[in-house]
Amino acid sequence: MDLRYEAFCFADPLFYDEQHRSSGPQDDYAQRLSEPGDDWAESAPGTWRMLRPRDVDLPDQGWKIHVSATMDNAERVLSTVHEYCLRERVAFKHLRSPGVLLARNAKYAPRSASGKLVTIYPLDERQLERVLTQLSEQLRGERGPYILSDLRYGSGPLYVRYGGFAERWVELDGTRVLAILRPDGVLVPDKRGPSFSTPDWVAVPDCLTESLNARKGGDPASLPYRVTSSLHFSNGGGVYRAVRHADDEQVVLKEARPHAGLDRDGTDAVARLHREHDILLRLKDIDGIPTAHELFPVWEHTFLAMDLVPGIPLGSWLARTYPLIRQHADEQDVADYTRRAVALLERVERLLDRVHERGVVFCDLHGLNVLVDEDDNVALIDFEMASAEDASRPALGAPGFRAPKDRTGVAIDRYALAALKLWIFLPMIPLLELEPGKLAGFVDMIERRFPLPAGYGDAIRNELRSADTVVSTTELDQPDPDWGVARKGLAEAILGSATPERDDRLFPGDIEQFRVGGIGFGYGAAGVLHALDVAGMGRYPEHERWLIDAVRRTQPTRPGFLDGAHGTAYVLENFGHHDEADALLDSAEPLVAQTRDHGFGAGLSGIALNLLHFAGSRGDREFRERARNLGDQLADALPLAPPPGDVGRAGLLDGWSGPALLFTHLYDDTGDRGWLELADRALLRDLDECVTTDDGALQVRDGAARTLPYLAVGSAGIALVAEELATRHPEASCLQRQSDLLRGCVGEFVIHPGLLFGRCGLLAALAAAQRRAPDQVWADAISRHLAALGWHAIPYGEGGIAMPGNQLLRLSMDFSTGGAGVLTTVAATLDGHGRVLPFFSAALGRSAALARSTAPG
Repeated sequence: MDLRYEAFCFADPLFYDEQHRSSGPQDDYAQRLSEPGDDWAESAPGTWRMLRPRDVDLPDQGWKIHVSATMDNAERVLSTVHEYCLRERVAFKHLRSPGVLLARNAKYAPRSASGKLVTIYPLDERQLERVLTQLSEQLRGERGPYILSDLRYGSGPLYVRYGGFAERWVELDGTRVLAILRPDGVLVPDKRGPSFSTPDWVAVPDCLTESLNARKGGDPASLPYRVTSSLHFSNGGGVYRAVRHADDEQVVLKEARPHAGLDRDGTDAVARLHREHDILLRLKDIDGIPTAHELFPVWEHTFLAMDLVPGIPLGSWLARTYPLIRQHADEQDVADYTRRAVALLERVERLLDRVHERGVVFCDLHGLNVLVDEDDNVALIDFEMASAEDASRPALGAPGFRAPKDRTGVAIDRYALAALKLWIFLPMIPLLELEPGKLAGFVDMIERRFPLPAGYGDAIRNELRSADTVVSTTELDQPDPDWGVARKGLAEAILGSATPERDDRLFPGDIEQFRVGGIGFGYGAAGVLHALDVAGMGRYPEHERWLIDAVRRTQPTRPGFLDGAHGTAYVLENFGHHDEADALLDSAEPLVAQTRDHGFGAGLSGIALNLLHFAGSRGDREFRERARNLGDQLADALPLAPPPGDVGRAGLLDGWSGPALLFTHLYDDTGDRGWLELADRALLRDLDECVTTDDGALQVRDGAARTLPYLAVGSAGIALVAEELATRHPEASCLQRQSDLLRGCVGEFVIHPGLLFGRCGLLAALAAAQRRAPDQVWADAISRHLAALGWHAIPYGEGGIAMPGNQLLRLSMDFSTGGAGVLTTVAATLDGHGRVLPFFSAALGRSAALARSTAPG
C-alpha cells in the first residue's frame, strides 16, 4: 500500500482529490476572518489561500515562518496571525478549512508538511526577527504539531526554515522538484525532508541561535535503547528495532508525536499509543501477542517498548507464495496454497478468540498486522486501534477491512476476518469499499479457482454482504463480452466524469495530478482526449477548448512527455491546434535545456520522440535536428550510466528502454544501423536490472525481495520496446531474453488494471509479441488478461464502465492508471494496430520514415 493515497481520499468518495474546496461557510476559515482591504492581492494556490500587500514584492527565497495548530485551537491561532499580518502588512497564506488541516495532519499524510496551518513570508532577516518576537508573545501557550522540517522558535507554535518563496523547479534523480538558487546562479533542490537543515551557503540568523541550541539539546540522547533499524514511518511517528542498554534485549520501539497522526475523529498518535499500552497489559501472556515492557516520554515524544515478534507480515507471505502471479500455476500449486492459507487463517481466528475472551476487540485486522513465522505460527501486532468489547467502528483502518458503521464490538473483528479470508485468495479487498457490489463476483471467482473447504465462500458472503448491497456487473463481467459495448462503456464513464467547471483538472485521475497538474498526457486531459480519439470514440471540441485554455493560463513547469509540455503539445498538434502546440514547445525549451533525465516519461527520450513526430507532421528540418541532437546526447550518456541500484528503474518510464525506443525511431529517420546497435545496448542495460524468478520468468529487481513486471517499471516495459527493435533488428542480443521477459507478463493475477502500473501494460507487451510471432502461450495469456478486466470493472453512470486507479481506493480516468489507458489498450489489442502508446507499432514507424524520406527539405 502506498500510504500517500489515503490523504487524497478525504475530499470525494469516488475520485482522488485535494480538499481545495470547502463544503460551506462552516468549513471555510476565510468566512470567519476579517476581510483584507483592496490593497491586498488574494489568490488560491491548491489547498491554500494566499494574501499579499499589492505594494510588496516578495523575494524569490528566504527565511519563512510556519505556524502550527491543533484542530481545537486552529481557528483562534489563525485569527491572531491573520490580524497581525494584515496590520503589519506581511504576506502570508493559510489552509482553507478544518478538513484540509485534518487531512494534512492525518496518520499517513506526508511528514514534512504536517502541522502547517499558516506560512508567513518576511521580506528580510530584520522583519523575520520582528515577526517572531511579536507573534510569539501573542501566541504564547498555544500548541501544535512539531513541524519536522523546521526549527522551532521558543516553545510555541512558530517554526522557521530557509526555502523558496517563488515556485521554481530543478531535476533530481529524474524527478522535477522545487528549487532555490545558489549564490553562483545554479538552481538546487529546496530540501523539505523530515528534519531541519539549511543550505550550506546560508547562515542561521542571530535571532535563531537560541532556538538552534535548544533543538540540539532536545535530541533524544536520553533514550534508554539503541535503535538498530527503522521498520515503518508515519506522520504519527516511527517504529524501530532497538536494543535495551540495560541488558541488550532486542525490542520494538513505537514512537508517537503529540498532536500528529490524527485519525478522522481527531485522536492523535500519543493517545493511541497509551491505548495500545493499556490493551497489551490486558492481553499479557497470550502466545502470539507482544508483551509491553514500558511506556515512557523522551523529549516531547512518547515511546512504547514491546517484544520483538518473529515473522513477516501476512501480506509479504502472500506476495511470496500466491500462485496466481506465477507464469504457470498448476492445480497442485493452487491446492497446496489453499490448504496452507486456510490453516493460517484458522490460527488467526483462534488467536482472535483469545483476544475476545479478555474483553478486547482488535479493530485493525488486516494483512500487515498479522505476522507469520517459518513454522506458520501467527501473531497479531499494532493494537493502537484496539478497545473494549463494546467498541464502535474505529476512525482509522485498512481499506476493505473496515467494518460498516452498524458493526460494533466483536462483530468488527468478525467482519475483518471474513475480509481477510477473501483477501488471501483475491488480494483486491480495498475495491469493495469503492464498490460493495463486486463482492458476489469476487467470491464466485475464488470458489471457481481454489479448492476451498465446504461453506468457505458462503461464510464470506454472509459476513461481508449488507442488506442493501446490489450486485455490480458490467459488460466486462460477461463470459463473452461484446467489446464494442465495453469500449463504449469505458468512453461513457470517462466523459461522464468530466468537470469542465474546474480549472485544475478536466478528468479525475491519479494523485500525480496534484503534483504535475491536470493538463498533461500521463495524468491529465491531454492523454484522455488522445485515448478517446485513437480508440475511435470521437473528438470533443468543448474539452479541447478546456485544454487550450488551461495551457494558455498555465506556464509549463515540466517539459516531459508523460508529465509535462511535450505530451500536451503532441495532442494539440494531432488535433490541429498548431499555434498552441508551438507556443507550448517554445515556453518549455528552457526546461528541456535543464533536463538530464533519459527516461520516456519525464526525460529526453520522450521529448526527442515528440520532436521527431513534429518533424514528420511539419516536414521541418529543425525539429529533426533537435531530436537527433538529443539522441546523440543520450548515446553519449549510455556508456556512462551508473550500475543498477537497489531501487528498480528499468522499464519504459525511467529506464533505458525509453532511449532504446528513440534510437529505433532515429534509425527509421536516418537509415543508420548504428542507432539499432545503440537500442540493443540500451535494452541490455535495462536487462542488467532484471533477475530470474523462481518460476523462470525475467522481471526487474526492486530491492531484495520484490520483482516488477509492469510497463512503467518492469519486464513489460522492456519487452514492449524490444518488440519494436525486433522488427528492425531481429539479431539484436537483447532478444535472446525476450521470451523470459514475456513469461514475466503472463501471470493470472495483477492487482491494478491500468496501463503503466497494471494489467494493461502486461497485455500490451504480450499483444505486441503475438503480432510479430504468434504463440499459443501468449494468446492464452492475452485472453486471460482481457477476461480479468471484469474483476476491476465498476458501473458508472448510465452504461458507463469505470476502472479503479492505483491502490484501488478511488476511480481513475487518466491514461497512466485509469480508464483511458484501459480503453486504448483494449482498442490496440483487439483492432491489431498496437498503438497502445504514441511512437509504438513498428509498421507505423517505417511508414513515417518513408514519408519523411520523400518529403522536401
